[in-house]
Amino acid sequence: MNHALRHPSFLLGALLTTLLAAAALLSLVWTPWPPAEINIPHKLQPPSAEHWLGTDALGRDVFSQLLVGAQSSLVVGVIAVGVGMGLGVALGCLAAAQRAAGRSALDTLLMRCADFTFAFPALLSAILLSAIYGPGLVTSIVAIGIFNVPVFARIARGAAVAVWARDHVTAARAAGRTPWGITRHHVLPNIASPLIVQATVSFATAILAEAALSYLGLGTQPPQPSWGRLLNDAQTLMFQAPMLAVWPGAAIMLSVLGLNLMGDGLRDLLDPRLARRR
Repeated sequence: MNHALRHPSFLLGALLTTLLAAAALLSLVWTPWPPAEINIPHKLQPPSAEHWLGTDALGRDVFSQLLVGAQSSLVVGVIAVGVGMGLGVALGCLAAAQRAAGRSALDTLLMRCADFTFAFPALLSAILLSAIYGPGLVTSIVAIGIFNVPVFARIARGAAVAVWARDHVTAARAAGRTPWGITRHHVLPNIASPLIVQATVSFATAILAEAALSYLGLGTQPPQPSWGRLLNDAQTLMFQAPMLAVWPGAAIMLSVLGLNLMGDGLRDLLDPRLARRR
């Protein structure tokens, strides 16, 4: 705990990430104005005591839309990373266990499937799914989650293979422990650190991907606000009201920066060797 309090990157990243979560949770119970309320006579107003960040082309309160837009980013990040991490770690540990048992055929098959999945990035997968099922938040979650599976699978498999080669695991195998028991008691605790760090990085990537998909009209659909769609709406007003693009852009930038800084700090805190090199 003391090391975490003395790590500036981790502290700043944790603060920015906490602000993202706080904004999403606050918007569930309170916003200054209804985010979808249209008020044409008050459109494109500058920031004021009434509208803290001004209003958009339809008179909607920008600050309220930013707060509610944090919900989409948080939901997509949590679910997509959770799905990718859950499936990816399971497949990676299975591949490592099969390799340790001398059955490398399944290990090779799983890794080749992971390589094949890399050929379909989140954006391409979302376009494909949107053509079949229609655009929406669920489409974004599924596309980003599928892309995260091979990422976590490769990290889990690489770290697990190294753990399976350790002496205490060899002793556990000699004592008759099952592969599942060894994975649960020896492998997973020893590979948790890189997986946690990767989760923060993937969370940041998920926020960027959700914003890009919403910007293209494939993600969160109206009337639910989204940072990416706020950028799309602002692009035609860049010279008339440039701040409409600045606010959602800053929200995306700070959220991604916070998660990356927190991931960098966690990497140092969970691996003291890296901290000593700095």
